[in-house]
Amino acid sequence: MTTCRSCLVFLIVLIAGPAAGQAVVVASQQGARLTRIEGEAVTASFTVPASPAVVAADGRGRLYVSHPDGRAVSVIEPDGAVRRLPLPAQAFGLAVEPDGSRLYVGDWSGHRVLCLSLPTGAVAGEIPVGPDPASLVLGEPGRLYVAEREGRSVGVIDMGALRRVGGLPVGDGPFALAYDPDLARLYVANVRSNDVTVIDAAAGQVLATIPVGTAPYGVAVVSGGGPVLVTNQHAASVSVIEARALSVSATIPVGRYPEGVAILGGFAYVANWFSDDVSVIDLAARKEVRRLPVAEGPRTLAVARIAPAEAAR
Repeated sequence: MTTCRSCLVFLIVLIAGPAAGQAVVVASQQGARLTRIEGEAVTASFTVPASPAVVAADGRGRLYVSHPDGRAVSVIEPDGAVRRLPLPAQAFGLAVEPDGSRLYVGDWSGHRVLCLSLPTGAVAGEIPVGPDPASLVLGEPGRLYVAEREGRSVGVIDMGALRRVGGLPVGDGPFALAYDPDLARLYVANVRSNDVTVIDAAAGQVLATIPVGTAPYGVAVVSGGGPVLVTNQHAASVSVIEARALSVSATIPVGRYPEGVAILGGFAYVANWFSDDVSVIDLAARKEVRRLPVAEGPRTLAVARIAPAEAAR
């Protein structure tokens, strides 16, 4: 276990912030930093090990960061400790169970998903999947979905048996996934066919294929039939899909080469890789209201829990 002592003060602020609630955390891959955003403001930033790709959070205040080049995952504990979990894998996509008991890690070059027992990081299982697993997302109870980018499919994993039990056909180059638990819908951004596949996860059936902008790379959803936001890398825009109508209702200009997107409260946050900033979108107004500078190469975002300040004392 290794601990980044220079990060401890920031981490206490990040995990135990000034008030109970949540914040958005942004991973900047080239800048090797995490940045916290609350509302329309950056409130903290700190250095992490090189080339962070995907950031995820559990329901107990832990953060998880994948490092494909370093073949490792960083775990940031609520007490401020930063641990490095070395893996026999090119770690990329992440999904964590809400109670923090298990972490699922996509092995980009190994065409598999590893299941890690937490907090030790021991490998509890290995699940072969389709080629180039990208995003992972928890879905129906006991189900994990993985975007198999080179397989034109989404793999369905039985989390109890730790095996792939099926595949759902989608568009070309599926990369990002978002799940709406209220509607039991899975949204799949297909980066090469420039569309989003909407799947009835309970039935395992495709409901619609919705054209969006060029190279859709990230997707996030307001559960319960709210708007679905899709970043379009090559168009520097975000498409807004209305879940009830299954059609695009708005296209919002953002920064250059948008990648990840997250939704918190009445805002959506978009990581703009080439312009080194995060677009803040007012969901009600359907427009960008602020652009926040962050470290070089912002790529992914996660909504993280913030505990009361007293927890840090």
